[in-house]
Amino acid sequence: MTAMRIESDAFGAIEIPADRYWGAQTQRALGVFEIGEERFPACLIHAFGLQKMAAARANLRCGALDAAKAAPIIEAATELRGGRFDDHFPLTVWQTGSGTQTNMNANEVIANRANELLGQPLGTKSPVHPNDHVNASQSSNDSFPTVMHIATVLEITQRLRPALQLLQDRLRERSEAFADVLKVARTHLMDAVPMTLGQSFDAFARQIGHGIDRIDATLARLHLLAQGGTAAGTGLNAPRGFDAAFCQELSALCGADFAPNPSKFEGMASHDALVEVSGALNVLATSLVKMANDVRLLGSGPRCGLGELRIPDDGLTSSIMPGKRNPSIAEVVVQAALQAMGNHVTITMAGASGNFELNVAKPLIIQNLLQSIRVLADASRVFAERLVKGIEPDRARLASNVDNALLAVTALNPVLGYDRVAGITRAALAQGITPRAAAIALDLLSGDEYDRLVDPAAMAGHA
Repeated sequence: MTAMRIESDAFGAIEIPADRYWGAQTQRALGVFEIGEERFPACLIHAFGLQKMAAARANLRCGALDAAKAAPIIEAATELRGGRFDDHFPLTVWQTGSGTQTNMNANEVIANRANELLGQPLGTKSPVHPNDHVNASQSSNDSFPTVMHIATVLEITQRLRPALQLLQDRLRERSEAFADVLKVARTHLMDAVPMTLGQSFDAFARQIGHGIDRIDATLARLHLLAQGGTAAGTGLNAPRGFDAAFCQELSALCGADFAPNPSKFEGMASHDALVEVSGALNVLATSLVKMANDVRLLGSGPRCGLGELRIPDDGLTSSIMPGKRNPSIAEVVVQAALQAMGNHVTITMAGASGNFELNVAKPLIIQNLLQSIRVLADASRVFAERLVKGIEPDRARLASNVDNALLAVTALNPVLGYDRVAGITRAALAQGITPRAAAIALDLLSGDEYDRLVDPAAMAGHA
């Protein structure tokens, strides 16, 4: 049987598992919000550690906490940031729209650990109190959105952006490696004019580059923090200068240049900055779907599909067809991107769900946003290293396709005119011969003239 301890709050006494660091408010919330199983990712909990560390340091500077209380709070919050208490955050994302219960969960864990460091048993709330001291100069209404911004900035800069840079680098490598590999372009899914495989991969690399630029463009607004607004944006119960001191301490802790939002009301009542980030992720997801689908279609086969690319073997196969190889990596990239697209719809609607001075869908916004960042980052990294890096062209298949490309004769338009060139393509298609043979058979050009005028490398811009 689990050993229990008794804690009390404004509503009376409540039993809590003796080895858990959370307190009465978290325990009560467990009995109220019995919805779902989705929990915040560890990165959000660690961001709370950073936020509480910076708050304690700022409170010490502003005279709202003495050193005897600030020191153990900072030490406990440091441990929270480092992941020691990940298992002590049992609540799901389905809670009050301000994120109050998770903020209180952090306050209680830190207070209990701080008191333990001071030689007191869990549950005493003395000398460090979760509300009076850990939550000093704060409200859930300004702390939770601050943590949302901290976690988003760190996940973008430390996880997503490196993964996207890796993918862009791998795509550029393939573009350079395939610079002289001719292929037939396709428009409307049908054969078009010659181009190079390198040009296709250059387009992919540029899509990712634009995606990086779009995400980077959102960071300035993410670095503006609501901390210091307390309950409604006015800063009630926070000492003068707390917001600036907080941002200075936080910036020193995590190496990012955070600053107070000049309008705490905007930072608490709306989350347009987070919706904006999600919009940039939505564009990135669109790019990933396009290129992953192109790669898997170009690699389809190996004998009865397009077969222009050789997809690296991932070691997986069919449960019934021996030796079958599928473009599994491309498929999972598409699924991750589709999830991010769906998340963006949810984030957009949740972002619009503020009333007056408070948005009340904060947990939903950050849960979906952090998932989008995580799956797009991981998918991009896996795509880069396990698929793009190992792609090779089937040069024989590509060369055969170029030789038989009907629309290469587009280069003859200035010489023969549109109608006579159309006659060449009709004859070649009807008789099952190359357009070169058709041009000769129609007595429009000699073989040497055709070869001089219809040069696929020159048409692709690589004479």
